[in-house]
Amino acid sequence: MSDSHSAMTLPSNPQARRLARVITAMNTSDGAGVRLRRSLGSGEGTRLDPFLMLDEFSSENPGDYIAGFPSHPHRGFETVTYILDGHMRHEDHLGNQGDLKSGGVQWMTAGRGIIHSEMPQQEEGRMRGFQLWINLPAREKMKPAGYRDIQADEIPVRALTGGGRVKIIAGTVTISSEVLTGPISGLTTEPVYLDVELPAGASFSQPLPRGHNAMAYVFEGNLQLAGDSRMLPTHSGAVLSDGDRVDLIAGSTGARFLLLAGLPLNEPVVQYGPFVMNTVEEIEQARSEEHTSELQSRLHL
Repeated sequence: MSDSHSAMTLPSNPQARRLARVITAMNTSDGAGVRLRRSLGSGEGTRLDPFLMLDEFSSENPGDYIAGFPSHPHRGFETVTYILDGHMRHEDHLGNQGDLKSGGVQWMTAGRGIIHSEMPQQEEGRMRGFQLWINLPAREKMKPAGYRDIQADEIPVRALTGGGRVKIIAGTVTISSEVLTGPISGLTTEPVYLDVELPAGASFSQPLPRGHNAMAYVFEGNLQLAGDSRMLPTHSGAVLSDGDRVDLIAGSTGARFLLLAGLPLNEPVVQYGPFVMNTVEEIEQARSEEHTSELQSRLHL
C-alpha cells in the first residue's frame, strides 16, 4: 500500500531522505506547571533550524494542564499552537482574543514583542496538542506582532488511497492530483506542517524541498523510514537527512505523526527563555523592555 504525492518538480532520480538521528521527547513542565513532552529544544543540539522547539501536551488529568500559561512575553520568533482535543483561550496586550478548539491552530508572530496568555477553558476532559516555535530571520525579528486563529474547517484534510489521511496546516502538497495549500504560506522559512495518520503497514511518500531541514514526530503508534529496519516509537522525532522526498511506513499498530520541514536561516541564535534573537545585546534590550509602561498600560490579561 502506498501513496505518492508531489507538490514540486522532482529530479529524474529523486533521493530519498534517511534517518539522521532520533530525538526522544523528554518529560518537563512549562507555564504555570503544564506537564508536557519536549523534543526539539529539549537540550543542547536539539534545535533543527528554523525550528526552535516542539512541545507535545496530552492528559486527561486536569491537574496536568489546568494552570495553563498565564501572561508571558515573546520576541523574535513565531509560535504555532495546534489543539487536537480541548479548548484554550488566547488574550494578548494588543487586544486580540481567540478561542482555540479541537482541530484548530493558532499562528502567532511575536516579532518585536507580544505579551499573551493561553488558558484552558475546561475543568475536565482531555487536553492534547502541540506548540512549535519557528525562528524569524534577523530582518524580521522586530516586525509588528501578529496573531491568527485558524479553525478546524479552514484546514484541508484529504483521505489517502492506501488508507489514512493527511491534514495540511502549512505548505503545499498534491493528493491524488489535487494541489492543496494549508492556511499558512508565503513565510520566509517556507514551513511544511502536516498531520498524517496511517493504518498498520500503510506508507506515505512526500516530496520535500532539497535543502530544507525536516523531521517526523511520532505521537501515536510507531513508524519507520522505508529501507530502514529501525522502528521509531511513540514520542520520538526522526531528524531526516537531506534529499528530495521522504518515504514512511506505519508499524503494526498504525501511526500518527507530524511531518515538519523548513528552510534553515543559518543565523546565530541567542535565546533567553521566551526571547530569541541574534546577539546578546538584542536579548538584553528585550529584557529591559519586557515591563515597559507602554506594554503594561495596554495589558488586560
